[in-house]
Amino acid sequence: MSGGQGSSTGKRPCVLVFAGADPSGGAGIQADIQAIVAQGAHPLTVITALTVQDNDRVFAVHPVATELMRQQALALIEKIDIAAIKIGIVANRANAEAIAEFIRILRRQKPDLPVVFDPVLASGHGDALAVGDVVQALAPLIDVATLITPNLMEAAALCRGEPDIEKQAAMLLERGCGHVLIKGGHGPQDQQVQNRWFTHNNGRVWQWPRLPGGFHGSGCTLASAIAGLLACGASMQDAIDHGQAYCQRALDRAYSIAPGQKMPARAPA
Repeated sequence: MSGGQGSSTGKRPCVLVFAGADPSGGAGIQADIQAIVAQGAHPLTVITALTVQDNDRVFAVHPVATELMRQQALALIEKIDIAAIKIGIVANRANAEAIAEFIRILRRQKPDLPVVFDPVLASGHGDALAVGDVVQALAPLIDVATLITPNLMEAAALCRGEPDIEKQAAMLLERGCGHVLIKGGHGPQDQQVQNRWFTHNNGRVWQWPRLPGGFHGSGCTLASAIAGLLACGASMQDAIDHGQAYCQRALDRAYSIAPGQKMPARAPA
């Protein structure tokens, strides 16, 4: 499905992305751009934060002023049709509230506009990716998301420590999002990555071999691929299915730039 539906007419569907800039080029906006382009869509990028990080650690996060972020988005939505939205780190509560308001505005004209929210709470090493209480900062976005893609630790944190995955999914669905994809494979002994999709009346489980080593920006890659596929007209199930397959290929072909986490190879399949 990669690179198909968006490229045949000469005009590509656009994904509006709210995320932070990663100077290592492995996560955040840089990962989003590559993954969305690989699906045949075009990324419109609104920077929410400037980060200080390498391929392993996050040393600082500097939120972009909410008014500047708002101006970035307004310049785009006043002219360009938005086919999907992808949200990564937002860095603080004010930015999250502004993004949620943009989504409500866009949905007045397009009620079914898909919104993919990757609720990144911390880096793989546990480095904070928001100023203040990160769970509280993200709260406004759960209510407007079409799909939320937390890993096991993020899902537990968003659900006040609830350990049961099915109860976590139910709690998130009750908040307003229509789909929850809880990603597994983060335990050191896990040999398989098990991702579980929940909706109000459907669901599915996928299993993928756990690849050796660590990867920088794998969650961004998956969420952005799904957003790109939704923008190109895929159903939610197909977008999740093909997005995971694309992400797995990107991790399987990952390359090194320095010791530590590898960079997913996000070129089209």
